[in-house]
Amino acid sequence: MSTGIDRAGRYIAELLQTRDAEVLAERLKPHPPQDLRRFPSGTQVDETILEARWKALSAAAGEAQSALLDPQTLAQAERYRHNIENFVGTVKLPVGIAGPLRVNGLFANGEFFVPLATTEAALVASYSRGALLISLAGGCTATVLDESVGRAPGFAFKSLADAGQFVAWLVTQTEMLREVAESTTRHGKLKDMRISIEGNHVYVMFEYMTGEASGQNMVTIATDAVCRHVVEASPVKPLYYYVEANFSGDKKASAQSFQLVRGKKVTAEAFFPARLIEKVLHATPRQMVDYWRMSAIGGVLSGTMGVQGHYANGIAALYIACGQDAACVSESAVGVTRMELTESGDLYTAVTLPNLMVGTVGGGTGLPSQRACLEILGLSGPDSARALAEICAALCMAGELSIIGALCAGHFTRAHQSLARGAERR
Repeated sequence: MSTGIDRAGRYIAELLQTRDAEVLAERLKPHPPQDLRRFPSGTQVDETILEARWKALSAAAGEAQSALLDPQTLAQAERYRHNIENFVGTVKLPVGIAGPLRVNGLFANGEFFVPLATTEAALVASYSRGALLISLAGGCTATVLDESVGRAPGFAFKSLADAGQFVAWLVTQTEMLREVAESTTRHGKLKDMRISIEGNHVYVMFEYMTGEASGQNMVTIATDAVCRHVVEASPVKPLYYYVEANFSGDKKASAQSFQLVRGKKVTAEAFFPARLIEKVLHATPRQMVDYWRMSAIGGVLSGTMGVQGHYANGIAALYIACGQDAACVSESAVGVTRMELTESGDLYTAVTLPNLMVGTVGGGTGLPSQRACLEILGLSGPDSARALAEICAALCMAGELSIIGALCAGHFTRAHQSLARGAERR
């Protein structure tokens, strides 16, 4: 993460043009508080505590309070209590519908209207165009290939020999560990366990099935119980341990998750007649494939994890609308898009996403607006989380088709100028 000396020099010179060096140095010093104002914290959401919190924010009260704590939010405040601390209101985001999106999946099968929450103009229009193309072509085939959510504690020992003895004991305890883990949850199942030794450190990846939930809290609680049992029962005691040792790939793109799975791994494919590509995207299949080839090399040259155009756009908008953990976009928006010409000159497109962290129960899925968006999708009951994952993959394909079509037809900049800027230049 280095910076060139010329660029660093220019930056410092620009700073010193407007500020004295001693003033800059003073600003960067620690400033212990003389009288630190404390904010009324906690999970309470009654009117008395809300009034106290807004009083503490007196400088920002008024319009800010009425915007964040509107009458409907105040009336529904109790529904937010288990999802946030220090509650003061809600933020409203515009929600648009992309679709119809035809998905021919093992779990999602039908035409879906997909709610997307975003502040980025042109995004919903683009995904809706790609969804229309997919639907006109008869839909995309989608399937969940694998699923598991991992939590990876790390154990430290005096020596490699001790670490080896610990592992030799641990691999004989699979059934006991499964029993301990599953005693903490009605829905979670310990699926597998992978071990990695690095010197006198042992990393253990516990992989779970999490039912309809995304499951991150579920696997943390289960793994904590397992760790406590292991420390108590192991003949070789670790010096210390952590319930997560930054090995699971939680909330970050990682080569491990890309190669294996974190959440749900989904692949989808579709075939597009040349006439449909030309009608909807104003491009040809050959142009689409030529662009894909160049972009694939561009991704390799820049060191991206996987090769795709903008999965994060659709996934972030869908996650926010449907109450998913938005931070998981960092791992979920990883994957591969592939485009090829068929023998008949039509377009074949496939997308594969190995890290879709989605659920239809728990987390933010029970909040009023988010539950409404899931209801628009018709996602409830058994296998709804798998259906949501297949819809995510289909949505990402729609986005890839639309953006590549726009780039090939020379419409990419024009669309952003007309939809994002409107008549006013920014």
